[in-house]
Amino acid sequence: MTRTLLLMLAALATAQDAKPDRWEADIQAFEKKDKENPPPQGEIVFAGSSTMRMWKTAESFPDLKVINRGFGGSQMADSVKYADRIILPYKPRIVVVYAGSNDLASGKTPEKVLEDWEALVKKIHGALPKTRILFIGTKPTIRRWAMIDRQKKMNELLAAQVKGDKRLGFIETGAAFLGDDGKPRADLLLKDGLHLNPDGYKVLAGIVRPYLVGEK
Repeated sequence: MTRTLLLMLAALATAQDAKPDRWEADIQAFEKKDKENPPPQGEIVFAGSSTMRMWKTAESFPDLKVINRGFGGSQMADSVKYADRIILPYKPRIVVVYAGSNDLASGKTPEKVLEDWEALVKKIHGALPKTRILFIGTKPTIRRWAMIDRQKKMNELLAAQVKGDKRLGFIETGAAFLGDDGKPRADLLLKDGLHLNPDGYKVLAGIVRPYLVGEK
């Protein structure tokens, strides 16, 4: 990807981030659902982009109380923006975040994703200082294989950032989604080559579970 194209994508991403109502309908839908059926307090919240939105987390973790607040093709900054409406109200003991792939695809740098992650951590811990916040490392996919180096850089930056704070954690996923040839496993992805299929979510759930039940 050329520098000119990256700059154009970054400018577009900035313009999109500036739209105040970009995900408002999604957030209002969550709030409506909360009023009709208040979710549990002090449990586990999943937040982030479409990998979270499409994940049937209640089925993956039937023995745990989980709240899924993944929305659209959101970016890390979107989770920061709406945290006070889709994370903080539940006073979760654990927050699990998956975001960043859309950020990179829009032209943002790994360093910018790190900056937004730090803003999210600050916002959550500002209100809930004891909450554990886990970041699921961005998985390799067929559709976005061309930006694998930037994904690796982003994952490395976030993995380094969480060290030294027991309230934070990085969940490595890369190896599980690569085949013997070192390329993304098509058998774990939908036909779009980007999102996980049911088998892919089984793999992801197996990786994440130990962090939710106190084994890691």
